[in-house]
Amino acid sequence: MFFTSLIETAAALHTGELDLLNYINQLCDLIDMAEPRIQALLPEADRRARLLSEAQALQVRFPEPANSPPLYGIPVGIKDIFRVNGFPTRAGSQLPVELFTGPESDCVCALRSAGALILGKTVTTEFAYFEPGPTRNPRNLDYSPGGSSSGSAAAVAASFCPLAIGTQTIGSTIRPAAFCGVVGFKSSYGRIPMTGGILCSETFDHVGIFTSDAASMQLAASQLCQNWRKVEIQIPGDLPTLGVPDGPYLEQASAEGLAAFEHQLVLLKKAGYTVRHVQALEEIDTINRQHSRLVFAEMAQVHSEWFTHYESLYRPRTASAIREGREVSTEELSILRNSPAKLRVELEALMAQAGIDVWVCPSAPGPAPMGVTSTGSPLMNLPWTHAGMPAISLPAGYASNGLPLGLQCVGAYMADESLLEWIVPLAKIVHESGDTNL
Repeated sequence: MFFTSLIETAAALHTGELDLLNYINQLCDLIDMAEPRIQALLPEADRRARLLSEAQALQVRFPEPANSPPLYGIPVGIKDIFRVNGFPTRAGSQLPVELFTGPESDCVCALRSAGALILGKTVTTEFAYFEPGPTRNPRNLDYSPGGSSSGSAAAVAASFCPLAIGTQTIGSTIRPAAFCGVVGFKSSYGRIPMTGGILCSETFDHVGIFTSDAASMQLAASQLCQNWRKVEIQIPGDLPTLGVPDGPYLEQASAEGLAAFEHQLVLLKKAGYTVRHVQALEEIDTINRQHSRLVFAEMAQVHSEWFTHYESLYRPRTASAIREGREVSTEELSILRNSPAKLRVELEALMAQAGIDVWVCPSAPGPAPMGVTSTGSPLMNLPWTHAGMPAISLPAGYASNGLPLGLQCVGAYMADESLLEWIVPLAKIVHESGDTNL
């Protein structure tokens, strides 16, 4: 028996319905067969032997699986931005690995404490920016999996693991989740510590999570988000009011992406959801520029010493961003760092005025781009990352070329628990939009 859902796999491992060692062998068989084509994982000499050894140690530690931690035996893919004991960290770069040594990342420690096994490192774009790695989209190998958390999204989509960790600085979790047809969640800024990760932008870096379904995301987030609290929401009695951010932000999506989004809204309205259209993000061009400038400036700070010594080892787009970041003055940087809090206040004021619980919008302008030279546009994700608000991408039908599309749902800052409770029934509704190719 083989489960792809995190919540189902965890339950089966706890009851003994799924034997841990057999499960590891099945996963490794699948990886051996499919990984040469997908390239979601960093190479490892004998992954199977290590995982079986660690699984056996876990069995000794927890002889009664029913009394084991919530993620007992769950293999997790970790983006190669985070330090993991026993694995080199390269951050998708050609720089010496010795530069990135240090204590294991907090999120990895939390996963181990919850009983998880580390499947391995997943491919990232160079320093979580735009220079792609070799990963292919498991839904169609001729297309991009998105980025920068390319390998993590692809690993879950390919059923290599039921849970994977990524990051998001602009759209690096939501976009690849949409392109690969899985669920991707970016917590509120700071809810999951980035400690032990190679930073791209201190102001905007978020830990991201990938699962195959919405219910599984609740389990994963509860183990990773600090100060997680259970919320009681009665569905269908407490359906959230959905807000559509009309205006220039939404117009960044393609015609096909917008048509699919309208179809998703029709399904939600039929299911009883109230949908309110609100003029929002009127200054999106300014927000986009401010976000990029601040990312570049903070990248330049992170890479100051490394870039001085190893500039020739950086790929063109990364090097260009760092060079532009070096031109940002201290005065401009101070002004830019005031922007996220300002935008969050504006968006939450709009939510309060219109009685909106959850913003809904496309997860990406359209489906994944062809080839692996581009990871696609993150513009549909940028303002929500800028404001540090929790966001999730749900599989929501298919484009005319058969590739997945996503619906992005955004909650109020630090209301991660409510957002994840609300989206479970909503996810089932928009998934039905897959019955109609647009």
